[in-house]
Parts: sequence; structure tokens; C-alpha cells
Amino acid sequence: MAQATPITVAYGDGIGPEIMQATLDIIQAAGASIAPQVIEIGEKVYAKGISAGIEPTSWDSLRSTKVFLKAPITTPQGGGFKSLNVTTRKVLGLYANVRPCVSYSPFIATKHPNMDVVIVRENEEDVYGGIEHRQTQQVTQCLKLISRPGSERIVRYAFEYAVRHNRKKVTCFTKDNIMKITDGLFHRVFEEIGEEYPEIEKEHWIVDIGAAKLADTPEAFDVIVLPNLYGDVLSDVAAQIAGSVGLAGSANIGDDFAMFEAIHGSAPRRAGQNLANPSGLLFGALLMLVHIGQPAVAQRVHNAWLRTIEDGVHTYDIFKDGVSKQKVGTKEFAQAVIARLGQVPKTLKPVSYNTERAQEARKPRPAKAPEKKATVGVDVFLDWTGTPNALGEKMKTIPSGELELYMITNRGTKVWPGGFPDTFCSDHWTCRYLAKGGAAVDHRQIVDLLGRIAAAGLDFIKTENLCTFDGKNGFSAAQGE
Repeated sequence: MAQATPITVAYGDGIGPEIMQATLDIIQAAGASIAPQVIEIGEKVYAKGISAGIEPTSWDSLRSTKVFLKAPITTPQGGGFKSLNVTTRKVLGLYANVRPCVSYSPFIATKHPNMDVVIVRENEEDVYGGIEHRQTQQVTQCLKLISRPGSERIVRYAFEYAVRHNRKKVTCFTKDNIMKITDGLFHRVFEEIGEEYPEIEKEHWIVDIGAAKLADTPEAFDVIVLPNLYGDVLSDVAAQIAGSVGLAGSANIGDDFAMFEAIHGSAPRRAGQNLANPSGLLFGALLMLVHIGQPAVAQRVHNAWLRTIEDGVHTYDIFKDGVSKQKVGTKEFAQAVIARLGQVPKTLKPVSYNTERAQEARKPRPAKAPEKKATVGVDVFLDWTGTPNALGEKMKTIPSGELELYMITNRGTKVWPGGFPDTFCSDHWTCRYLAKGGAAVDHRQIVDLLGRIAAAGLDFIKTENLCTFDGKNGFSAAQGE
């Protein structure tokens, strides 16, 4: 008999312990060969003053097993506490979040009976870096970071997922009509890598109209790949329109580690009442079984679950008069699935976890040569109260050396020179300086400029160097420029 696969298990908070026990009961009854190592996370750990929500020693288990089956936890509100989900994803390099969203009509209510969409969400970058600052009395900021390597590996993962699972199309969602540099990079990478997969249909949607299309006609999509924030929002939307957020599980995949969970929260109001639906975490566990090389067990459980749903054995959240036949609790639902192990659905399509497919040789893309970077100016951000013209006149009195004041913006909109008096302004200003005659700028020139601005009694709060790459601007124009 093969040695059981060690996995790290956390029972979590709220309904977590109930749905985790139900999940483990089902997969072990189906023959899952696992050796759980239990760790404590969540509220009890936060209460000890550990802001990460996980004991430092628990990381040893995760480093050892490299597989984490995690129930939901409750993150305390307010400052000082970090999301354990985000921490785990970033610390362990779990760059891909995979969320299948499938409808089970007519047994679970949905307006989209033919929905079968997989959301592949980038998991580490974007605004989820959590890099935020309060800069003035009125203005805060959150940095959106998109990298080429991060974009390349999530886009490639989406195409490889499509190939392995016999999917026909991969769609990219971005907002690069507005965020032309950050989302523009993600879109360009999608187009570049997509060329390596001629057998897969490819398309791109601006995220707002794409989200509307997803909500209205989800059957138009197959695999969707998108940056972190859009993926977080739309994976929940997709799960809900498929039938219920409570039915969706997710996988968080990295090169060396993986974490599996339900996408819903800890629902503390339902804790300890034997009411919660364990299906979301169960589906996370099925993704785990495939990951650790036990797809036959996953298939056995999945078909038994489908048969249970077909037979009308439903928890309160999906129970509907006229469709459901028996309302059951968490434990009873698990027992019903176990009783149907070995059976397959009669109306719903049975699932097959035969994901073995010969991988076609991909022609390696030529390495991209580093682009020539040149600093050509600087944006100086100021905390200042007054009018655009008053600031412009004040800045003109400050010697700028080799740099020249080009314009002033307020929250991204040009307000000087030639701004509109109707533009609303806060106390957050950006003075854009460019090198005279297009010459290169060095750090000394920028430091000298900042010294003169400070000497004039102005409060600069940050700078951003303005760079070109192979002669192309690596910075955005202002609104109204």
C-alpha cells in the first residue's frame, strides 16, 4: 500500500471546524490516502497577539507537507491584523488562484443552467501588495503593481490549465483603456503567450463590459485569466450566479506549495448549529486530491456529491420547495454523500478526472533583451492647500536647475498651466519636471531640486522618477494633457 500523503489541515473559525470534519469524513471514506497534520490558525492565534493569525511553528508543517487544506477563518477588523489568506499566498508563492464555477440546474436554482467557467486569478500582485499610505489630510493611496514575470506565469498557467482540461478558450479581462501601463502589460503578455497555443481560442475584454457579459451570458466563457483585484470580485460573482458562493472551492497553486479552501467566509452566526453546507470546502479538497495525485478518489467523491444533489438531499442554503426532498445538516449531508460513493448522477453529467493529455512541445519564446532605461524627469508630489494658479506661480519662483516645470496635476488631472476652473482639487498635487532639451536626468539633479522645494517651505511627500524604455515613455499622461 502506498504511503499516505502528508497534508497540513486547519479547522479554522466559525463554521470551519464543522465543514472541515465533514470534508475529511467524506474524502477518507472514499479512500483518500492522506496523513493530516493539524495546525491552529485564526481567532485564537490573533488573540495571542500574533498579528499574522498563524503560529510561527505552524510554518514548519507547511514547509514539510507543501499542501494546505484550510477552513475559513475570521480576521479581526481594524488595524494591526493581516489577512492570513494574503500572507500565505505571498509567503509560499501561491501565484495562481483557480476557481471552477459550475451550475447544477435544475437541482440548484440558477439563471444560467449551462454555466461552466474557470476563473484563473493572479494571486500575489496588483493592489493586494497592500502598499498603502496616507499622504495628506485628504488623500490616501494604494499602489498597483503588475510585473512582467508575474503576468507571464499566471497567463501561462491559464493556457496550460486549458490544455490539460480540454478547455477550448481563454479570455483575458483588464482595464487597459485606462491603466495603459499596468493593465496594458498584463494584456500584452496575454497576447504574446497566447501565440504559443494556436489550438486555444483567445479573446480580451475590458473588465467592466466583460463582467456584465459574464453576469448575463456566462456560457460565452470557458477559462478567464485576470489580475488579482478583478479576479477576486468576479470569481465570487461567477460562483454566486452559478448557484451559490457556498458551493465553490478554490486552489491556490505555486511552484512548490499549494493551498485549498472554500471561497466563502467563516459565517460565525451559523457556527455550531450543524447547518453549514460543506460543499465549498469539499470542492477545495477535490482540487487537492487531484494535485496530490489521487484523481480517482476525487472523481468518486464528486460523482457521489452530484448524485446527492440530484436526490434532493440539500442543506438549508440551497433548499427549495418543489425541488429539494430533504433538508439536512452538515453531518447528515456528509453521511448522504458517503452513502452514495460508487454511484453516478443520472441527470447531471458525471465527471471524469482523467486530466492526462499529451503536452505539445511549445517553441520557446526568445528571451526579451533588457530595454534601455533613461530617466528624463521626476514627478514631485506635494501636500499643499490653495489654488492651481497660486501653486504654479509659487513653483515658478523655485530654481529648477537642469529640470523644467512642465505641468501640475491634481489627482491625475492637469490643472496648470491652462487648467479648467471647474476641476475639483484636493490637497494632493503633482508637479511634473522634465529635463531641458530631453537630456537624461541623474539622481543628484533630483535631490538638488527637492532641496530647493523644501527650502521654499513646501511639503513634498513622495517622488516618482519619469523613465523611458527604448525611447518610449514609461509614465502616463495626465487627464486633460
